[in-house]
Amino acid sequence: MPSKKMLQKEIDALPEELADEVYDFVNYLKSKQVKEKMETTLLSEPSLRKDWLTAQEDEAWQNL
Repeated sequence: MPSKKMLQKEIDALPEELADEVYDFVNYLKSKQVKEKMETTLLSEPSLRKDWLTAQEDEAWQNL
């Protein structure tokens, strides 16, 4: 797996006109990661809801 230093070296060697494409790709990867985490969170919510929506949970969190 390439290190950040190796990636930086490769980016530095690219022609300037490719900088926008590299930037767009990095942002795509970041947004993809956020989307995947959000999907995991949303998919787990129904199974966790049964534990969250209880009188005991309400009591435990009422002072916050």
